[in-house]
Amino acid sequence: MDCASCANTIRTAVGGMEGVSDVRVSVTREMMSVSLDETKTPLAAVRDRVESLGYGAELLTEDEPARRPVPIAWWRTFKGLHAIVGGAATALSFAVSHFSPQVGHWMFVAAAILLALPFARRAFAAARAGAPFTIEMLMTIAVFGAVLIGEPAEATVVVFLFASGEVLEAYAAGRARAGIQALASLVPDRAFIEENGLVREIPASEIRPGQIVLARPGDHVAADGTVVEGRAHLDEAAITGESVPVSRGPKEKVFAGSIVVDAALRIRAEKTASDNTIARIVQLVEEAQDAKAPAERFIDAFSRIYTPLVAALGLLVAVIPPLVIDGDWDTWIYRGLALLLIGCPCALVISVPAAVASALSSSARAGILVKGGVILETIAKADVVAFDKTGTLTKGKPAVTEVHAVEGGAAELLALASAIEAGSNHPLAEAIVAEAKAKGLASVIASSVKALAGRGVSGLVDGRAIFIGAPRFAAEEGKIGPALADRIKTMQQAGNTIAVIIADGVGIGAIALRDEPRDDARQGIEALRALGVETVMLSGDNPATAAAIGRALSIDDARGGLLPADKVEALKAMSQKRGVVMVGDGINDAAALAAASVGMAMGSGTGLARETAGVALMGNRVVDVARAIALGRATMANIRQNVAIALGLKAVFLITTVFGITGLWIAVFADTGATVLVTLNAMRLLLPRAGAIGAKSPTA
Repeated sequence: MDCASCANTIRTAVGGMEGVSDVRVSVTREMMSVSLDETKTPLAAVRDRVESLGYGAELLTEDEPARRPVPIAWWRTFKGLHAIVGGAATALSFAVSHFSPQVGHWMFVAAAILLALPFARRAFAAARAGAPFTIEMLMTIAVFGAVLIGEPAEATVVVFLFASGEVLEAYAAGRARAGIQALASLVPDRAFIEENGLVREIPASEIRPGQIVLARPGDHVAADGTVVEGRAHLDEAAITGESVPVSRGPKEKVFAGSIVVDAALRIRAEKTASDNTIARIVQLVEEAQDAKAPAERFIDAFSRIYTPLVAALGLLVAVIPPLVIDGDWDTWIYRGLALLLIGCPCALVISVPAAVASALSSSARAGILVKGGVILETIAKADVVAFDKTGTLTKGKPAVTEVHAVEGGAAELLALASAIEAGSNHPLAEAIVAEAKAKGLASVIASSVKALAGRGVSGLVDGRAIFIGAPRFAAEEGKIGPALADRIKTMQQAGNTIAVIIADGVGIGAIALRDEPRDDARQGIEALRALGVETVMLSGDNPATAAAIGRALSIDDARGGLLPADKVEALKAMSQKRGVVMVGDGINDAAALAAASVGMAMGSGTGLARETAGVALMGNRVVDVARAIALGRATMANIRQNVAIALGLKAVFLITTVFGITGLWIAVFADTGATVLVTLNAMRLLLPRAGAIGAKSPTA
């Protein structure tokens, strides 16, 4: 299938069969699903009906994956051979007519009829099945009509041009599918697994959770899983859009399809081949391409009226002038036949899905999964982006921002705190230990370390009794001097969480920790501002911390202390007059993601957040929010261009045909030419610059 018009023909033809219901045809996946009562219509009859329309049909069982067609060189396909034979027959007929016009005339007649027969067979099969207004039917009437009124040369050229156009359409449709097919091919066919100390090769499709999969330098990782041994840099560009290889080691997750750069890894598989990240991305994008955007539904409805209307106009043009103003029958029949070709809605019908399919493929390659054309259309209208804070704008784990020592140096205080916190798995403790390691501080030995539930941790270092905890608990364990108290207050106002260190009953310093912004958070906010989009932060964290992060990132409106229900209410209020996008990552964000016009989930977030959201940002980049909005706007602009091309060309040729300026073969460009132009224009969205930040708004 080359376009949505093909799918509509199949859907109509099969849907009219007794016992058949819920017919779904996917141009992208080249698949059809139906609900069938085989007591009324056998399955073989459905296949025969599809094949009678000129398409191949193969049954897929539930446990058999969809097999993608192996690409064939265009000149070896039926459409390619048809175009080649048509070109040769047309050229030969013109050559013969130059020497013998009479012989050439009959050669044109034979060529036109023979070349049109495949179209005629498909046209009448579709008409019998309840789809009379197909391009093949319009083409058949035009060609045989031209032969009957003595214009076989025109008829031959029309068939040749149409056959050539079908080849171009097939090529363009194949290119539009290529991005997703390339993504699916990233997962290798074979994999090496380790069992009982032995390594053996198996098909990647047979990998089961729990098996140990080996990945050598240069290999594509064969399964989603966790590294159990080894550390290597992985190229994850195809999955997350991240251009720089990332380091992955023990206990860290890896994606199927990632490329191992510099060392071998042993990976414990966690998903089957049908459920890995690449498979889910492909499934999401294909399902999204099948979901119709509002603009596409409108175009479909319009095309069902447009084609019969133009066909009726063609009949009137052929009949009325000879009857009313004594016009020449051959002249006006010729013009009416040309109008039939203009009446085909192929270019118009494909104008929206071609743009949407290209945009979805482009965004998937950039690590932005958009769940359908309706989502693209909605995010193009975004006026406000609301962000969750923790794990979305910030890294999701605290880091040391300041070390203040009352006695001694900051390094000594940090080493002391690290010794006490070394055995704890509390996020603040882990941040203090990580900071000490990063600074290469010498290890200090602590003893009698005890975790005091809900209060802090205590221990002995060099005979001194040490306590580390929040300011209010530290005040109960020892005396905090005025200078240290003032410093703690200043740190808290900056949005930090404070760990106070008490030694032998006296406060000797404090460590400030904060969940710091992601590296690209400021860039992402600035990119949204460049698009004219307002930014809001809705956080469950305390208002002081939310305000501090908001100031650091120059967010227009930063709100803290919000429960999940409060976020939903805030989004509902904002959504009444403006398009609102919500970006989050956690379970507590799921309701807010669903309440917004469009929800976007960070790829590192929970499965519930990703399922609820309309967009998944696999690269965990804040700047991808702006890229998604820019791509949505570029897509809507492309759709408007496509509709203008499709209707504009048809309007021009309709007028020139009625007035006799253009004829049959030129009218083909109003159909096939427009279809190819629309598809090629839509394919521009596959280029990297299509979603460039700074794209104009949909009203521009």
